[in-house]
Amino acid sequence: MSHNPRISSPDRRSLLRGTVAASAALALPALGAAPALALSGRPRAAWGVQTGDVTASSGLVWVRSDRPARMIVETSATDSFRRAHRHHGPLIGSGTDFTGTTSLRGLPAGEQVHYRVTLADPYDPRRTGEPVYGTFRTAPAKRREGVRFLWSGDIAGQGWGINPDIGGYRAYEEMRRLDPDFFLCSGDTVYADGVIQPTVTLPDGRIWRNITTEEKSRVAQTLADFRGNFRYNLLDENVRRFNAQVPTVVQWDDHEVRNNWYPGQILDDPRYTEKNVDLLAERSMRAFSEYFPISTLPAGGREGRVHRVVRYGPLLDVFVLDMRSYRNANSPGRQADDTQGILGAEQLAWLKRELSRSRAVWKVIASDMPLGLVVPDGAANFEAVAQGDPGAPLGRELQIAELLRFIKHRRITGTLWLTADVHYTSAQHYAPERAAFKDFAPFWEFVSGPLAAGGFPANALDATFGPDRVFVRAPQRANVSPMESPQYFGEVDIDGGSGELTVRLRAEGGTVLFSKVLQPGRVGQ
Repeated sequence: MSHNPRISSPDRRSLLRGTVAASAALALPALGAAPALALSGRPRAAWGVQTGDVTASSGLVWVRSDRPARMIVETSATDSFRRAHRHHGPLIGSGTDFTGTTSLRGLPAGEQVHYRVTLADPYDPRRTGEPVYGTFRTAPAKRREGVRFLWSGDIAGQGWGINPDIGGYRAYEEMRRLDPDFFLCSGDTVYADGVIQPTVTLPDGRIWRNITTEEKSRVAQTLADFRGNFRYNLLDENVRRFNAQVPTVVQWDDHEVRNNWYPGQILDDPRYTEKNVDLLAERSMRAFSEYFPISTLPAGGREGRVHRVVRYGPLLDVFVLDMRSYRNANSPGRQADDTQGILGAEQLAWLKRELSRSRAVWKVIASDMPLGLVVPDGAANFEAVAQGDPGAPLGRELQIAELLRFIKHRRITGTLWLTADVHYTSAQHYAPERAAFKDFAPFWEFVSGPLAAGGFPANALDATFGPDRVFVRAPQRANVSPMESPQYFGEVDIDGGSGELTVRLRAEGGTVLFSKVLQPGRVGQ
């Protein structure tokens, strides 16, 4: 397996140059401004484009307009757009904050697809805005073609927003240059509970300077607040360039709503006038569905779900979990009977069913929270699965034990867990000979992040499932800024010939911190 990024074809390079030029030409609206509703002028797509949940034959294309518009997508095998195929998209309006998503079907497998999005005046289709360009690769139909993707999470957290002095979200540009097939965003896509101040003084006296918006000056409570949070990251040109080249598979966690939230929670936080977390979560989910192209979650968020399987050819299925929407209340986690757990009974049954149906060589379980890392919520409660008791499974651990037992007894091969959340990078190997609970096959869990947030020290391990921390890189103090510590993302490279899967934990700046090769066809590693 090669450790080098793929070399772009001449057509691809010329397209990307055009994309960057178009991005520069289309200045963003005033920060925090609502879309202009004047009938004069032409619709503009200044927030860029993005694609999501790309498979061997399908994908979703997203755009945001500055006013009501009809979305039109054209796809082609080349950047000349000869013999382009037209896909008629939705009418974009205020109901989805002027965002729109178009489904592409019947795409060729394993091919580079070039696309352009044009916004047309709904009253006069001859009046169109400047096209915005993007590209992506469809999943391969044949195993020998291989798959390579990146993952990370935790964006604009702890007050560290877009800093123009350091070039904004630099890790996005570094990831773009690696040219992966797709990016798995493992949650905390925004920090709706995190205020972005104009400046922050670092411990050494340096000044961190943020781009600010009205919506980021307070915690998000209204639908407009949540929409502004998701819009904030699109102010960064690195993000827009990345989105135009790399498809995403996105999930959510807590900070899309509020730190450590759970269904039914009533807040005692004085910053919030709306104390009902369920109402806040409903508003956030609506904005989340509007700002990310997700196959199971139509824009508007009233119907649909985050958990899903994204099938990326014969080598890979990605099982995207939602550990937030169906969980029980955070607690000390010592219950001897817990059927709801962190996934909910219905999602657990779905995951078992889909894992048993999968014929992919590798089955990546995209978890928005780690399994064996102890994540506290206050003095007595716990936020993730583990609760620090090294004995037999209790609380939410019972549901994970049931899943791990199922994987072993059904002899489901090629599973590994990827996550973010804790703001450092590490590799844990879980094995029954080290565990209090022994009825499972060994597996790996890899952690990466943050992508643009504060770094934190490593969490303690819970011995219930026998984790061994094989590698860790973490700051020694809490909330270390991106100016003081590198940001982290992970890379997964599946070789089409051997089927071997290589995980690389990367630090911003190009360093590979840790690498592990896993062999295909095994129940445990």
